Amino acid sequence: MAAPRIAMVAGEASGDLLAAHLIAALKQRLPDATFVGIGGPKMQREGLDAWWPAEKLAVRGYAEVLRHYREITGIRRQLIARLLREQPDVFIGVDAPDFNLAVEKKLKSRGIPAIHYVSPSVWAWRGGRLDKIGRSVSRMLAMFPFEPAIYDARRIPVSYVGHPLADMIPLDGSRAAARARLELPEDAPIFALLPGSRQSELQFMGELFIETAQRLHERFPAALFLAPLVSRETRNQFEEALWKLGAQELPIKMLFGHAQDALAAADCALVASGTATLEAALLKTPMVVAYRMSPWSWRLMRRMRYQPWVGLPNILAGRFAVPEFLQDDATPDNLAQALGNLLMDQPVRQRLAELFERLHRQLKQGTAEKAAAAILPYLQAAA
Repeated sequence: MAAPRIAMVAGEASGDLLAAHLIAALKQRLPDATFVGIGGPKMQREGLDAWWPAEKLAVRGYAEVLRHYREITGIRRQLIARLLREQPDVFIGVDAPDFNLAVEKKLKSRGIPAIHYVSPSVWAWRGGRLDKIGRSVSRMLAMFPFEPAIYDARRIPVSYVGHPLADMIPLDGSRAAARARLELPEDAPIFALLPGSRQSELQFMGELFIETAQRLHERFPAALFLAPLVSRETRNQFEEALWKLGAQELPIKMLFGHAQDALAAADCALVASGTATLEAALLKTPMVVAYRMSPWSWRLMRRMRYQPWVGLPNILAGRFAVPEFLQDDATPDNLAQALGNLLMDQPVRQRLAELFERLHRQLKQGTAEKAAAAILPYLQAAA
């Protein structure tokens, strides 16, 4: 087989992580393969030639996307044109469905296999996208066990590959070891604050999470707070929010990355809805889920939702296993009360740990290797 050329696009920190592990698995099978497209630092460390950084696509919510619409559509137009000129053997869109499905549809129509890695949440909202997905993808790689049946019903090729975080995170972690790595005391109450990986998320949740920490500190004076932030820009936003609220004296340790270490070390976590909620569950950390967005985006999203839950642990469990506070309900008082209750209620914490272990075992599938195996036939066909 000639050295395959694989194009990939990932648009945010979680996609960057998933794609980096897939690149590593593909390189084990195809050591001469080259990778090009859009990606973050983890993908680039695995060898991706990034034509644009993933941060360019890392916006969420209708109002936020509209503000960046011209730039994003310009990048997509240039990307499609370049891919059609260079004719990669396969295209892999990692999450970011609003961006990637349009790319995949165009490439598939021109004979380039288009793989979509991470099913859009058609089971949660916008189920009408299934027809578009069927026209756009050669194969869907699904991470959750209930997803393949949805695609099978529409005769869309699909493979269940599990979730790579379940492979990466040990089934039995040590909170004491995580605290030692971060040089934290063994006996202090510790809360992790994860307000999101995007600048747009920090805009709506940075101050909210800090005000929650202020209330928790009043109730638990010995408490410490960890705030892992994924970029210099989000760290600067968080620091500005601390100064604005006069919260510089709060015992908050900001970390550059290290979200999993922070979650593993924490007694409880306050987490923006998204992949971080799954990380917290896999690390067996009790959590409260919160999310805010622009009022206009919220009105649209609320009408289009199919399920009462937004946090992945609740979706996988099919019930409100962990508290969720969205939009106007996400207030510092509500969040601090829920987190304080979790910290003090040992039976609830034990039940959550047992649930999270069951979910972990269900998702632990050797994901990167399964995904690579599902992609390999398309590369062999191209050769």
